[in-house]
Amino acid sequence: MSFADKTLTCRDCGTEFVFTAGEQQFYAEKGFTNEPRRCPSCRRAAKTGRDAGGSSYGGYGARAERTMHPAVCSNCGKETMVPFVPRNDKPVYCSDCFQEIRGQRSYSRY
Repeated sequence: MSFADKTLTCRDCGTEFVFTAGEQQFYAEKGFTNEPRRCPSCRRAAKTGRDAGGSSYGGYGARAERTMHPAVCSNCGKETMVPFVPRNDKPVYCSDCFQEIRGQRSYSRY
């Protein structure tokens, strides 16, 4: 199969770039069926964003720091911090009471 240089338009920045015959051959050898949609500099920028955890592609990036909120345990009355905003209509447990209640519930399922 012979390949010839193609001029493509970047979907991110709109500039034209050349998809060389050598790149086309490489893509074919790797089994890639789609042509690149980004120019080399936008591809680098997207890759850097993914590697830094800034991906919007659903990858496993760095997690944002959790905001903790003060609460009083509904079981033992101890002050604790929880990763959600406590509401009055649901009980809130400290980690010790939560583990204890969680353990009791898991046995009752069987």
